[in-house]
Amino acid sequence: MPGGRLTQQDRQQIALGLADGLAYAEIARRLDRPTSTITREVLRNGGPTAYRAELAHRATGRRAHRRRQAAPQSPQASPQPYGRDAEAVRAYEETLATVFVQSGTPQMMARVLAAVCLSDAGSLTASELVQRLKVSPASISKAVAFLEEQGMIRRERDARRRDRYVVDSDVWYQSMMASVRGTVQVAETARQGVGILGAGTPAAVRLENIARFLDFVSESLARAADQARDILHARPETMPGGTADTPFTETSP
Repeated sequence: MPGGRLTQQDRQQIALGLADGLAYAEIARRLDRPTSTITREVLRNGGPTAYRAELAHRATGRRAHRRRQAAPQSPQASPQPYGRDAEAVRAYEETLATVFVQSGTPQMMARVLAAVCLSDAGSLTASELVQRLKVSPASISKAVAFLEEQGMIRRERDARRRDRYVVDSDVWYQSMMASVRGTVQVAETARQGVGILGAGTPAAVRLENIARFLDFVSESLARAADQARDILHARPETMPGGTADTPFTETSP
């Protein structure tokens, strides 16, 4: 029924809708469900290209079983500040982690990043992450080492001399610039191959075009990140139309 749990038949209809190229909103309308329900269901179960109804149904059963097993240890969800719905926050954290996975972040690293992003302090200790994610300290250590290397979090010592893992506003800028540097390196390496393979040969032309494309993309990303950096440090002001004002205007290249 609308608002209840998705059934196996619902998931089969979702799979068929995705195969037909339907938007999440249209699939939701046909099932009489909120669009957010369909979006979360697809993203937590492989994404639009890898979603399989049977696998999604089994995975949902396993998640429900794990929650029932954990229930005696924590009969009530942790109180949420600002009157938030604890279950909605938990589901959104899972959705955000899934989106990070879809963008290429390994699963445990994605879960850690999502947890830190959703903390109001913008930081969590290793023990807080262990308790929140119900995983081993070794898993957290490996995940934060990866995220630090990627420039997506940074480490600080608090007053109690504990390591805190921080996602502040500028981390996103630094992560974007690290991505730009990686793209530049790929472009330079592709261009090195032109001389080796012989200018004008099919393989060399392909590499040169790759290098030119990546040059353009990296320059555009770096310029856009520099232009938009102030957004990360400003409180968005909602305009009457419901959109956030931005502190810069687009200029022609």
